[in-house]
Amino acid sequence: MNVLRFADLVAQGRVCGQRVFIRADLNVPQDDAGNITEDTRIRASVLCIRMALDAGAAVMVTSHLGRPTEGEFKPEDSLAPVAARLAALLGRPVPLKSNWVGGVDVQPGEVVLLENCRLNKGEKKNSEALARQMAALTDIFVHDAFGTAHRAEASTYGIAQFAPVACAGPLLAAEIDAIGKALAAPKRPLVAIVAGSKVSTKLTILQSLAKNVDGLIVGGGIANTFLLAQGLPIGKSLAEPDLVDEARAVIDAMKARGAEVPIPVDVVCAKAFKADAPATVKAVAEVDDDDLILDIGPQTATLLAHKLAAAGTIVWNGPVGVFEFDAFANGTKTIARAIAASDAFSIAGGGDTLAAIAKYGIDKDVGYISTGGGAFLEVLEGKTLPAFEILARRAQ
Repeated sequence: MNVLRFADLVAQGRVCGQRVFIRADLNVPQDDAGNITEDTRIRASVLCIRMALDAGAAVMVTSHLGRPTEGEFKPEDSLAPVAARLAALLGRPVPLKSNWVGGVDVQPGEVVLLENCRLNKGEKKNSEALARQMAALTDIFVHDAFGTAHRAEASTYGIAQFAPVACAGPLLAAEIDAIGKALAAPKRPLVAIVAGSKVSTKLTILQSLAKNVDGLIVGGGIANTFLLAQGLPIGKSLAEPDLVDEARAVIDAMKARGAEVPIPVDVVCAKAFKADAPATVKAVAEVDDDDLILDIGPQTATLLAHKLAAAGTIVWNGPVGVFEFDAFANGTKTIARAIAASDAFSIAGGGDTLAAIAKYGIDKDVGYISTGGGAFLEVLEGKTLPAFEILARRAQ
């Protein structure tokens, strides 16, 4: 994908003295007292901010935080804790500016944080008037928030339309490169792992991947629906019986291409959804009516690990069992370690996937970890994200 990259502008000496507006993703979790509990996104954003400061730009940064009501400021919606954390990470003051749409006073070599952009009326609906006001503040707009790339909002899309220059920051550029490597020009075999509680939330993803991947591993409640599609018992496990035909169609589409959806041969069951529920390994055909399937079995995990070891590219979205409960974590742990050990290029995304990566300490062994959430899922669906579309158009 051809987009203008901020790193290239810096290298060409086109940033010094310019007003740079960075749309970052600083939407971090906080406790009831407003303390930041996890700052990965803030730390990740520092790269682009430093790049702009070191190049001599006057730097403005904004982000959304939570789901505020437009035009109604509440203290819990403020980016004040983020400004404090950014100042500590950058080792310099980061003033927080409210009511900034009409103008911002920032000099070259300075950085300011602009208050929660979702407080501005018209942000969510991509108001042209708001977007033009934002664009008037800047010489260079830098989109560096992949987590918002699937939304066409004033601070993500509209400003990119009207700013003199619009480009991708280092985080967004890295996502574009990783997605292209995994999906546009993958090294074969391409194996995708799609897991989660419901087929319905990921049906279009499964249908899209079925046209492209060489192996499609399903897990969690999704796998239970696929087991039903194969006429296998699932007891009282989470599933969507009304989507059995769609699951069967995915299996058939894969088979028609000489590809496969590996169906579990064994599973780990319990009688109740509890961390301390006794776990029993069963052959997949021997699941009882009162059983809950909460993980793939060890034999299945080993078979899937072998498939991952032979892969050229791996896309991972979702744990294959209830890995939060240790008794039902072996499947996800085995998959995670197989991905870590594989020579394949791997890209992983989705909140639960990131939690599994953290739990098993394999972050250094995954080729690329996407922080995008919804944006990552839409890419897997085969959609062109609004941010990618507008940046590619502006690069022409």
